[in-house]
Amino acid sequence: MTRIGLVVTDPTTFMAADPHLDAAPLREALRHRGADAELTIWHDESVDWAAFDLLVLRSPWDYAERPAQFEAWLERVGALTTVLNDPELVRWNMDKRYLAQLEEAGVAVVPTSYHHEMSTLEAELSSEEPSTPHVVVKPSVGAGARHTGLFARDSPAALELARAILAEGGVVMLQPEVPELSEGRERALYAVDGQVTHAIAKGALLERGGGLRGGTYQENPVVLEATAREQEFAGQVLDAVGEVSGLPMPLYGRIDTVDSAAHGLVLLEAELFEPLFNLQLVPEVTEIFADAILARV
Repeated sequence: MTRIGLVVTDPTTFMAADPHLDAAPLREALRHRGADAELTIWHDESVDWAAFDLLVLRSPWDYAERPAQFEAWLERVGALTTVLNDPELVRWNMDKRYLAQLEEAGVAVVPTSYHHEMSTLEAELSSEEPSTPHVVVKPSVGAGARHTGLFARDSPAALELARAILAEGGVVMLQPEVPELSEGRERALYAVDGQVTHAIAKGALLERGGGLRGGTYQENPVVLEATAREQEFAGQVLDAVGEVSGLPMPLYGRIDTVDSAAHGLVLLEAELFEPLFNLQLVPEVTEIFADAILARV
């Protein structure tokens, strides 16, 4: 019997982790197809990873708190069995500086600058011709909006957050506020084997002045129909990922976008190893996903 592990985070140690949203229905769909499927916590030292025919990363959401440990786990487990998405792709995708590579490959990306020291960041924030009065500050390696804030350009809090990111050895990303994002018009496009399965509007997350709206990370997903233009854009992004990484089409992915008056349709993030698919809202996609997983065994 084919044995498949769906890799999750321990919800007792990471409050944002809820592996049951996606992983539980996917596990049941795989079992219905005759596979021995189970949820596996990536940092559980008691797991015999070599006993699995295939591991599918689903919600290892605390990787950003210990990225070196996660990378070491990827290397170790990837030598024992097949891991999807590919560990090499995951390592590339962990650092959002991949956006610059995708932009070089022709993908329209939200304007972003990267800073290894405060001097360059301060110089850009004090520019005499700012593109917007508000900016987003965040780390290049992160998840769940950790160390992410929306501030006025002259806010001391923006500099304080940047210093905290640099103090942890991170790289600071600086982006202009996109009004459409603050209006909740971000759209996430989900793909399995390169084909868009559904789209979701997540709502606005960041509060001006720093912090999250409502004080916690809370998405309000609404299922939408992906337009032909969006599907074409998602395909362009995934093709560019293959071009830049040199790896085959990923099993799954989420392409975060916004259609902006100032920038057009642009990529915010290409999430290729731990995107929540919101399968509870689109149960038909669970079946598509399960079939695609078994086809990769």
